[in-house]
Amino acid sequence: MTLTRVHNFSVSLDGFATGEGQSREAPFGHAGQRLHEWMFATRFWHDMAGRPGGTAGLDDAFARQFAPGIGAEIMGAGKFGPPGWHQDPAWKGWWGPNPPFHTPVFVLTRHPRPSTEMEGGTTFHFLGTGPAEALRTAREAAGGQDVRIGGGPTVVRDFLAAGLVDHLHVVVVPILLGRGVRLWDGLEDLQQGYEVETASSPSGVTHVTFTRTGL
Repeated sequence: MTLTRVHNFSVSLDGFATGEGQSREAPFGHAGQRLHEWMFATRFWHDMAGRPGGTAGLDDAFARQFAPGIGAEIMGAGKFGPPGWHQDPAWKGWWGPNPPFHTPVFVLTRHPRPSTEMEGGTTFHFLGTGPAEALRTAREAAGGQDVRIGGGPTVVRDFLAAGLVDHLHVVVVPILLGRGVRLWDGLEDLQQGYEVETASSPSGVTHVTFTRTGL
């Protein structure tokens, strides 16, 4: 059975997964890079960036679960680009010519455009559909592997609300943002139907996993 997975999804103590004021210069708004500093320090991230060093241990072990077994990703318009990116035909995402996904990626947007093939096996497809139909499309493209829901928070929340997520890995970062886009709104009693585990890291973050009961 193929699974729908979320990995390395960082939120603040007050539940915000991105800050306010997203722009091309500030992909996470006023949050800056603070939600992801735990991951930038890991050996996993250093390896992806082609740099030596980085920390091993708990954070690195969780970060490395991002890619194995994934055959496609679904992301929202706000993860693919800043507000208004659909008006720029040259915009191909934040990640340069060789994005880190290396699979088909399905971008949920009200402004579909032709697919964009990138280096390294990533092709961006643009869909104006809801979660269930997008997941069916991504599963067909995944070739029997799992589908990753990449974010942002609105997309992850929509898939959770629809009961379509089998495994959720949230990283609680000890900062307060106060404003932005929250993950948990409208997801009361989410823990029902999931096995929930937590692990505290020496870096100060807490890894929380929700795994559908019975998997």
